[in-house]
Amino acid sequence: MTDHRLRVLKGHGTENDFLVLPDLDAVVSLSPSLVRALCDRHTGIGADGVLRVVRTKLATEPDVRAQAAEAEYFMDYHNADGSIAEMCGNGVRVFARYLEQAGLIAGPTAIGTRGGVKQVSFSADEISVDMGASRLRLERPVVAATGLLGEYQAIAIDMPNPHVVIELDDDAALAALDLATAPLVTPALPEGQNVEFIVRTGPSRLRMRVHERGVGETRSCGTGICAAVVVAAGENAGHGEWLVDIPGGQCRVSWTTSGSVVLTGPAVLIAEVELAEDWTAAHR
Repeated sequence: MTDHRLRVLKGHGTENDFLVLPDLDAVVSLSPSLVRALCDRHTGIGADGVLRVVRTKLATEPDVRAQAAEAEYFMDYHNADGSIAEMCGNGVRVFARYLEQAGLIAGPTAIGTRGGVKQVSFSADEISVDMGASRLRLERPVVAATGLLGEYQAIAIDMPNPHVVIELDDDAALAALDLATAPLVTPALPEGQNVEFIVRTGPSRLRMRVHERGVGETRSCGTGICAAVVVAAGENAGHGEWLVDIPGGQCRVSWTTSGSVVLTGPAVLIAEVELAEDWTAAHR
């Protein structure tokens, strides 16, 4: 493989869509401009982000290379705007689906990420990932958004991506949101934030919409789903499974008594594309 001829696969987890870029030997220069071009929905292939598949021992970051003894493969995740995120809950399931279908793994495995090693397992059409523990932050920002009546105080939480979670009163308030414009978070978290709006729709059940840092409104956000459950559950870790409905489908979350948050949902690969050399060269 060279920098001029790239092969990517398109996939999604509850309609949060990604491009999987196999680069086991770490020879591809994945610049922010190339990521933006690939993810452009009009002039590229279109996606919420790029999942580069690299052998963990070849990662550029020392903290990631240190995971090589536990995880053979590293998910080098890039948001659609070219920025880098710590973790992606839907993306790691799509990444695992690629590893499985490519014959690189057989059964449960560990995947290296900038948010630490994540354990994944397979069951029928779904994949579960142990996202590790959340971390509640001290910040309690105020959030305003187009279509939102008034301002709401939010809870900030790392999963490990930074999130701001706002609970609304009902489905009507959730539906009225216009997330084409990023919500105003005051004060904003230093590293930026994903913003989740949730409504309780039943015992241990939520409906959610999200504006993702570096992407915009997405059909789903795996780390956001986990953050929303931890906020909604309060002190009730280990008390059963939660269902979270998002525009792209549904995921299940278990918050264990050990503090780990386990996310379960579908992951599908739908196409493989070989990019034209001249197009790739023009966007490097």
